[in-house]
Parts: sequence; structure tokens; C-alpha cells
Amino acid sequence: MRYTVAFLACTVALPAFAQEEQTFPATLAGHARLPAMTMVAPPADAPRDLWVSAKFTTNTRNDTPMSVEGKSGEHPTGVFLPFMGQPVQGMSGLAMNRAEDGSWFVLTDNGFGRKVNSPDAALFFHRMMPDFENGTVERRETIFLHDPDGKVPFRITNEATDSRYLTGADFDPESIQYVDGEIWIGEEFGPNLIRADLTGKVLGVYPTLLEGAVLTGPDTAGTIVPAAAGTDYRVQRSGGYEGMALNPETGLLWAMMEKPLLGENGEPEGDSLLVQTFDPKTGEWTGDRYGFKLSEGAAAIGDFNFIDATRALVIERDNGEGDAANACAEGATDVSACYPSPALVKNIVLVDTASTDEEGNMRRIGHINLLDINDPDGLALPGTAAEEGKLTFPFVTIEDVARVDETHILVANDNNLPFSGGREIGKAADNEFILLSVPEMLSAE
Repeated sequence: MRYTVAFLACTVALPAFAQEEQTFPATLAGHARLPAMTMVAPPADAPRDLWVSAKFTTNTRNDTPMSVEGKSGEHPTGVFLPFMGQPVQGMSGLAMNRAEDGSWFVLTDNGFGRKVNSPDAALFFHRMMPDFENGTVERRETIFLHDPDGKVPFRITNEATDSRYLTGADFDPESIQYVDGEIWIGEEFGPNLIRADLTGKVLGVYPTLLEGAVLTGPDTAGTIVPAAAGTDYRVQRSGGYEGMALNPETGLLWAMMEKPLLGENGEPEGDSLLVQTFDPKTGEWTGDRYGFKLSEGAAAIGDFNFIDATRALVIERDNGEGDAANACAEGATDVSACYPSPALVKNIVLVDTASTDEEGNMRRIGHINLLDINDPDGLALPGTAAEEGKLTFPFVTIEDVARVDETHILVANDNNLPFSGGREIGKAADNEFILLSVPEMLSAE
């Protein structure tokens, strides 16, 4: 796909980048964990349907709590559903700006992975604070999204209720920013941007415009099956706004697709991801477009956050899970004690948005490899170290990154409860937060 170049004045168009991308070292500076089975009660005025969640994750409705074990591929996870309450589960985005008390705004995604199985999954975001001295994560507040004023332009699951709490059948929130006292969320079903106040009340929903036309996907409200990929819709399923960065200088939101758009033949258009800018003050798309080019082996991105006016961090990943040291042998039929598709590409890439190639792709300055983290001080939590002095982060979906200071970044995973493992075969992945010392990457230009 070729992106129309209509960039900011500081942008410099360059030929395709020929230099080899640098790999920077990463050293573990802290490790904390929120247990997989962390639950929260829905608000008192929520419909009874939200008090037991994950009732629709099997082929038939299941109202018996804790009766079916979740699986990660062929591996059991030791977690049983439906759940009593709402799982705090997978962290799907970090806001660049923190709350006044220093806690991080953290987003949970749509629930159980699909629109059809998440109508009883409430949507919410949190204020969290990892405690790296004790290896724990404090959840200071959970804020539930609701639409009492009818700002959502389509029928929601809880349409007939007064509270109108949103669910994973309405939106798939994947990225978050805190802007001028309000929350902005990028979601995948539309894909849309959602504006909310700090109580979770929806203030507006903004569809995606590309060259003046609304950009849609197979789960967009109004998409009628059968629909032809590439013509009736161009956004891949689970391919909307996985990353949405806030530029600290301009105040613009930079919304990045998780996967490439579809061409007229229904196939992905290359390996570049569309990035568009949105002005939260006017509520309009600016028309500026950029691209992020995935490296070989990467299938999607996980998060996107600026570290200054022009440089930003992007998580890119493959669809693998588990340490490659425990990979299944080629042709193995028994995969109960090994990973058939281990993690191979889990990078955090530093990009320069002010310089682009002839196709509009942001320059990749370099990256760190989350499968090769140095741990000379033995800070990894018990049972997580791949080997002495090393930590890997081999989760299928790593969806949180933000700059902490001039030398450190914070990274966390989405554990897709109860459908992901990665750390240990037969055990659901926890929500892990790692503090990484990466001075070489953060100072690189």
C-alpha cells in the first residue's frame, strides 16, 4: 500500500531506508505481577447479566460458574469459567500521561477475544501502580464505561437499561490516552475513537475517515454478512486501533492499525500499517497519514507511545507463545509438554516520525528484543527466569509500553484470560509488568 504524503512541516521524505536496524540491550530493573485470577465486581446498578461473565465462550450458553477449563491452543490453563464477577485480565494499553497520584491509566480489552462471545464482559479502564520492590501491582481504581446520554450511534447490548454499561459486544478497546482531564480510547470493531470522562461516561464516538470515506471492518455495526473483504470493508478482524499515541508537542492522537488494510482482492496490502492523526480539540481527522513497516516475521503491533515530539515506541509481535527453548520437535504429534508455535518476534521498536521513506513509512531507528532481556541482578520473579541472568517475555500478546524516565520503559502483557499461557505450560499467564533499563535505545536518533 502506498500512503499519500501530507506530513507535518518537520517531516523529511527519504528514500527507502537501507541501513541495518540496530538491536539495543535491555536490562531488567523491576518485575511485578497481577495474578491471572484477579476479579472485580461490576457496579451496583449494573444488570445481573454482568455479575457472571464468560457465559458465552463455549458453543452453547453455560450458566454454571467455574465449570469449563480454558485452553491455550492444546494446553489447559488451570482456569475455569464462567467467572463470578469480571476478570481484570489482559492489559491492552498504557496512557502516556499519568494520573495525579502517579498511577498509570491501563486499559482492559473487550473481554474474551470476540464480539460474539463477550456480551457479558463489561468494558473498563483502571489506575494501576506496579510495586517493583514487592513484585506486586496495586489496582487503585476501576472505571466502567457507560453511555447514559446515548452517544454511541448504534444499539448496544444493554440498550434497555438506565445505566447502559458497555460490553465487549459493543466495542473492542485496545489503546488509551489521558488528554486534558479526559480519556480517549482506540478500539477495533469500528474502528472508532471513544471520548470519555474520568467517570467512564461516553462523551463521543468518532468513526475512522480515510480520504473522506468511513473505514470499516467485519465487526463494524452495519456490516452485513455476507460481506466481501477488501470491497465492503478494508480493516481486518482484530485489525483496528491496537496502538494510539499522544504527541506531547502537538496534542494530536496518532492512531495505528494493528494489521495491514485489505486490498480489493481481499488480501492484506503489504506489510505496512496505516497511521492517521486526529485532533481531540476539534474532534476531526487531520488528513495526515503515515506508515509503520513490520519487520520480517511480525504479524501485528501491540502498543504505540511517543517519548518526545518526534520519536515513539511501537511493540511488534508474531502470533507465537512460549519460550523457544521449549518448542515442539518438528512433526511432533504430542504437543502437551511443548510449544508448537513458540514466540520468535517480540520487539519494541524506536521510530522517528519526522523522517519517512518514499512510501510514508516512519524510520525505524532500532529495537530491543523482549526474548533476550538481561537480568544480572536476578530481579525476575521466582519461576520466570529462562536461565540464570536472562528473562524472556514470550507472551502471544504484549500490548503495553510507555516511557518512565530518560532511561527506563514500562512493558506489560495482555494475558487473554483464560486463553493464553506463555510463561508455563498448563498455567494461565499472569499480567506481568516489567521495568526495563534501555538508555541506549532511548537516547538513539
